[in-house]
Amino acid sequence: MTTHDLIRLDKQHIWHPFTHHKIWMESTPLVITHAEGMFLFDSDGNQYIDGVSSLWCNVHGHRVPEIDQAIRDQLDKVAHSTLLGLAGEQSILLADRLMQIVPSNLTKVFYSDAGATATEVAFKMAVQYWHNIGQRGKTDFIGFTDAYHGDTFGAMAVGRTEHFHKPYFPMLFKSHFAPTPNVYRSNTPDDPEACKNSCLKALENILKQHSQTIAAICIEPIVQGAAGMIVHPDGFLRGVRELADQYNVLLICDEVAVGFGRTGLMFACEHEAVQPDLMCVAKGITGGYLPLAATFATQQIFDAFIGEPVEGKTFFHGHTYTGNPLACAAAIASLNLFEENNLLQTVQGHALELSMDLNRLDSLKHVGDIRQKGLMIGIELVENKSTRKSFDSSRRIGAEFCHRLRQRGLILRPLGDVIVLMPPLAMPMDMLRDVFNAIAISLEEMESWV
Repeated sequence: MTTHDLIRLDKQHIWHPFTHHKIWMESTPLVITHAEGMFLFDSDGNQYIDGVSSLWCNVHGHRVPEIDQAIRDQLDKVAHSTLLGLAGEQSILLADRLMQIVPSNLTKVFYSDAGATATEVAFKMAVQYWHNIGQRGKTDFIGFTDAYHGDTFGAMAVGRTEHFHKPYFPMLFKSHFAPTPNVYRSNTPDDPEACKNSCLKALENILKQHSQTIAAICIEPIVQGAAGMIVHPDGFLRGVRELADQYNVLLICDEVAVGFGRTGLMFACEHEAVQPDLMCVAKGITGGYLPLAATFATQQIFDAFIGEPVEGKTFFHGHTYTGNPLACAAAIASLNLFEENNLLQTVQGHALELSMDLNRLDSLKHVGDIRQKGLMIGIELVENKSTRKSFDSSRRIGAEFCHRLRQRGLILRPLGDVIVLMPPLAMPMDMLRDVFNAIAISLEEMESWV
């Protein structure tokens, strides 16, 4: 089938996620047909570097022989069997591997299939935990402004983003929102410590007034991805953990975007030696191959759900594809590659080299802020550097910038006017430099078209 025919059928039938369809219907989209290593190929045979790791989930590249073979081997056994009332070999083996790398206080894993479902599971566990131990008034949550935890109703309620979720606000349960420590957009852009302390004080004020009704605080540790790669000041996560302990609320760490090596450590909460009560993962867990998610809990939380059936303590939640064997097999193979290739060490080295390159962009006219943690990078474009004035959003500068990058063989997806670089973790340094150079040249050319 020709590219023209594929695009025609796409526009006729498919409703794309997070897509302005008036613009889409007027555009000529890329149709991806295959991949190899760090490259995606379109229906016309053009190749592009996958600079956004297929929406932040690809770890080792595409068509990785070891992961491909693990899935083939599992297909020769069973593609799917339920975990409702049955156990599954691959889910057991994966759980054992995961328990060796998650924070040591986490002892139980509940599988689901997407980041949003992982957070929904955590919210329900948190509320029912307090219910089961007799504190039934603790049903509210604290989130952070501009946070994003997914698009299911619980995830929207705690990660309430007006641009995405405004029509649904009347349907969402009650949550409190503490300010995000966005240093660049704060009143003290040159003083991260002041920004951190101000935000922690605001969080504590909420806890002082409402801790008796709050079940948990939910945070994207260290980096708020969808908010524009907002890197929190050092010590902020540790401060949140201390306040949660002080006011007797649970801490949920949403590691969906930041987990599995993205920040240079396996999990972002390790940067400040924080142990959450509940932790959510997805995206990179299978190396970017298949849908799988997990919610981890402490033994204390799990034990609160133990009782006779008539006591009503059971956690009545589940998904058809919970613990899918193919996905679990892919995840085990991915974890093997982390170890065999010393991938975390490689990420740390590459991140350091990239940071030196990124510093060279700071003098460019429309580069307002550069934020980086590991291989999570955000470059905020502004109209006026000295005043931090943003571009008019209707101009869609970030989208235009990324569209122009395709002419240089690079696929990126912006967050507003923040250019996001989230490459597969195994991308070699020479290719990362090619990506950087394409971005740098395009930034220099901006002055001719903005």
